[in-house]
Amino acid sequence: MIKCLDWPIGVCTWSLGNDFDKIAACGVGCVHLAVAPALGEKSEDYLAHVVESNLAISATMISFSQEDYTTLESIKTTGGIVPDDCWWENRQTALKAIELTDEFAVKFLSMHFGFIDMADPDKATKLIERTRILADSAAEHNVTLLMETGQESATELREFLEKLNHPALGVNFDPANVILYNKGDPIEAVGILAPWIKHIHIKDALRTKKPGTWGLDVPWGTGEVGETEFLKALKSVKYNGALSIEREAGDDRLKDIKSAVEKLKAFKD
Repeated sequence: MIKCLDWPIGVCTWSLGNDFDKIAACGVGCVHLAVAPALGEKSEDYLAHVVESNLAISATMISFSQEDYTTLESIKTTGGIVPDDCWWENRQTALKAIELTDEFAVKFLSMHFGFIDMADPDKATKLIERTRILADSAAEHNVTLLMETGQESATELREFLEKLNHPALGVNFDPANVILYNKGDPIEAVGILAPWIKHIHIKDALRTKKPGTWGLDVPWGTGEVGETEFLKALKSVKYNGALSIEREAGDDRLKDIKSAVEKLKAFKD
């Protein structure tokens, strides 16, 4: 398996349209697997492609149909399990994803839970209750739910995790999201969230110069994450999971992902 130090290198399947031939061309040994196609009408075909690929699955991922990433405000309103009018459908989707993750014998399922607002007691209580419902189900299936970083500061996410104190909750750490949402320094965030970090996205970004707008998603090693410093930070907190390359922008994602693979392989402590 292709590695960076002791970390397996993989690709997020949705970065390449869940095209396993393209993913294999990247020369990686594992994937962060989008499971939504496995819950749809052509689930058997998709699952067959997963099996035929012979790629290990470092984690699975589920997203929700109502999520709108057009602006920061739109995703704040529609993201994750926060919207009341979508909760029942999203709950069922998440529970099915947990079961499927267990069937794959995969440890981790990641998702965007939505913006955490601990300043609003009613919203905070509701999100805590919903998160606990899903985490309890995950625990029954030997799965750990991973909360994606970025939509709140690392300190706010840590406080949320500490409040729940649930063994089936962890973090999928995406350093670029910390920059895209303008929520602090990703290197510092590694130290703050270290006990919960179970899976990593390799993604880079440039911070916005206009408050209230998105930053810019750029190829790995060309943004403000600081590739060497970030990998050293992971080593310093004894991270021992996978590195999964995520590329959600650009005109040649395959080229960008291959470049990221080569940079990760070349890293030396």
